[in-house]
Amino acid sequence: MLTLFLSSFLAATFIPFSSEAHLAFLKNQGEALPLLVLVATLGNTLGGMFTYSLGRAGKLEWSMRFLRIKKEQIEKAKISLNRYGVLLAFLCWLPIVGDVFAFVLGLTRAPALLTLIFMALGKALRYIAVIYFFEELIRIFS
Repeated sequence: MLTLFLSSFLAATFIPFSSEAHLAFLKNQGEALPLLVLVATLGNTLGGMFTYSLGRAGKLEWSMRFLRIKKEQIEKAKISLNRYGVLLAFLCWLPIVGDVFAFVLGLTRAPALLTLIFMALGKALRYIAVIYFFEELIRIFS
């Protein structure tokens, strides 16, 4: 389970990594579904909050230099944030833009607790959907 936590954490940062395959593999090995979803969600949410905290540090130069976030991405995310507010944290699970959303939520000093709650909800629902999709694929091809 530690490896799932770590892969989920890394997947929520700017390191290109996928935890979904790891989750599906462990589910296929017979691990308990509630524990898998809990561990993956916890790791992924903490990774997202790490990205949020980088944004909260407020160093735009860092984001462009080390995190490879383009200024245009930040501007687009700010527009979305103005429209949807902290609810945008619910979409931090999305590939590519999710990390930018987490960063901009921190940059704009969105409330940390609300960000954490909405981020965790979105990430948990994503992992549940991944498991459901994986189970359906197995059922179809069995």
